[in-house]
Amino acid sequence: MTDPNSVRLWWLALAAGLIPLLTIHLTFMVSVLEGHVSFCIPYWDSCTSISKTGRHGTSYFIFKGAMLPAALLGLLFWWFNGRWLRQLGVRSAAIVWVPWLGLIASAALAAYTVALGHEGDGFNLMRRTGVVLYLSLTFLCELLISAALREHPVWRGEGKWLLALCQLTLAIGILSVILNGVAPGFYSRTDDAFEWVFALLINVHALMLARLWRKSRFRVRFWVG
Repeated sequence: MTDPNSVRLWWLALAAGLIPLLTIHLTFMVSVLEGHVSFCIPYWDSCTSISKTGRHGTSYFIFKGAMLPAALLGLLFWWFNGRWLRQLGVRSAAIVWVPWLGLIASAALAAYTVALGHEGDGFNLMRRTGVVLYLSLTFLCELLISAALREHPVWRGEGKWLLALCQLTLAIGILSVILNGVAPGFYSRTDDAFEWVFALLINVHALMLARLWRKSRFRVRFWVG
């Protein structure tokens, strides 16, 4: 029987994956329309970084106005992923590590968002550190969850698909590191595209988790009836 005092939270997971993805594409298009960046397909033209789309004009306010709430949603998303795994009966270190790593990743996204568009050594360090921590720790959270689901007797198939997506993300990250070492000139012309692809993949993973939250009928009780 469903607890009448509990609520389904798949919509939160959906928002956590969808808002960052929609925001970077919206700020890109607004920046194009306002003449701050040239129109292109950033996933392979590598014409602009994600950061550049949110630095000027209207996009500056759209980026900050959407990404700061997205950071808060991310914090809740990773925290509830620990609850979700526990409800599924998963026995893994992911239950402990994911909420705390997600907390740091979300704080890093907030710091990056605040620093974006401001000049100075402190803001530059804050921006660079924020984006590296956000992307790397978000990927680690997704990897831990995927590996935990792969060992689950019911969710093993979904875990394999999620883990395959993580492996693709990791392969792209390793390729970018190799290119930076052996062909720095080529890498400097393509690094923005790597950033776009990496951001796409980690948010697609979050959207796939939203689907699993809905499929598993994940519910949380916030009050006592």
